[in-house]
Amino acid sequence: MDLIVRADRAVIDGAERAAAVGVRDGEIVAIGEVDAPWTAPSDERLGEDEVLLPGMVDTHVHVNDPGRTEWEGFETATRAALRGGATTIIDMPLNSLPPTTTVEALDAKRAAAQGNCFVDVGFWGGAIPGNLDDLLPLYDEGVFGFKCFLIDSGVPEFPPLSAAELDTYLRRTALLGALLIVHAEDETTITEAHGPAYADFVASRPDASEVTAIERVIDAVRRSGGRAHILHLSSAQALPAIRAAKAEGLPITVETCPHYLTFAAETIRDESTAHKCCPPIRSEANRSQLWEALADGTIDCIVSDHSPCTVDLKTPDFGTAWGGVASVQLALAAVWTEARQRGHSLAAVARWMSEKPSALVGLASKGSIEVGRNADLVAFAPDETITVDAATLEHKNKLTAYQDLTLTGVARRTWLRGVPATTERPIGQFLTRGKP
Repeated sequence: MDLIVRADRAVIDGAERAAAVGVRDGEIVAIGEVDAPWTAPSDERLGEDEVLLPGMVDTHVHVNDPGRTEWEGFETATRAALRGGATTIIDMPLNSLPPTTTVEALDAKRAAAQGNCFVDVGFWGGAIPGNLDDLLPLYDEGVFGFKCFLIDSGVPEFPPLSAAELDTYLRRTALLGALLIVHAEDETTITEAHGPAYADFVASRPDASEVTAIERVIDAVRRSGGRAHILHLSSAQALPAIRAAKAEGLPITVETCPHYLTFAAETIRDESTAHKCCPPIRSEANRSQLWEALADGTIDCIVSDHSPCTVDLKTPDFGTAWGGVASVQLALAAVWTEARQRGHSLAAVARWMSEKPSALVGLASKGSIEVGRNADLVAFAPDETITVDAATLEHKNKLTAYQDLTLTGVARRTWLRGVPATTERPIGQFLTRGKP
């Protein structure tokens, strides 16, 4: 063994227990009693106040590189992910220029990322009108699936699919065995909102916008035989349709995000466009229903939807401000802060933020502390608190909806494939579909 990590508390097989984890060549090769008589050049013992977790897997990160690197970039985004306890991210295909809708664009993305990744990085492809024949070449190049919008994406180079195109693309992804991930809002139920009032912004994107679009996706999955994943679920009113689709056996999965689980519309101040995202953060009652849906398995996983921008784009007007919450560094702490208050365990958080996202994209090498998996490990202090100061975050632009919040839980040390990972040395590797 190259490394042994010993912990009085480790999340293994869905529960906490004392354990020693043995690592060789970046892979977990043994799990035994905490005082197992093994030897290795590096033998680490976690502190009494630390828990050994698998590295978080964040499958929804907008790195915006190349092309909009003033918004973010691979160096800053992956540093932030590492500091927050994530060891893997999957980069979204839009907000970069060019968007990842062709193999040539994927090559440009990889060139921008080369040598700049502090965690392991994979890539989504994009599904936009006119690139149907690009899906197979992109899939052969190892993207983890394809993202589409059913509404204006906010950037002109990534237009939405029509209802007919959604069916067509799902049929094609079904032939490929690929996953289509969907930003599900319906433009016919959305109105324009201008001004500083958060209540007006929420009213402009009602629950019906999500419910209608999600029902459209479910119907299209039923017709096409394709697989679909609902991105960033905000509205609890869509849960009955999702439950029914899952009960029917349709291949539908769903994610939500830390900001929907942390904030409530009633407490968001006017002009606080750091909280603007689409779909929007909804009511306190809605938030509780999302937590219940996580507990019963209706919602499969939690991912950050880290979507940063330059500070000047967050104008005080909810009509003109960029929609996105910068959160990749704070996702684990934010979720754990709220989860523990609601009686959920660290094992549940690891399932929602590591195991399930890994399974979503088919990363058999990630997602749990298990023999045969990558030794992506985090020494997590679940009782340590931090008060969020955007100026100290690794995000390129120092703006966050979590400013001044007190969060519980700190990732103190991280190993990536058995190697100590720090913000001083980029040791992240590229991940491709079907390969470790």
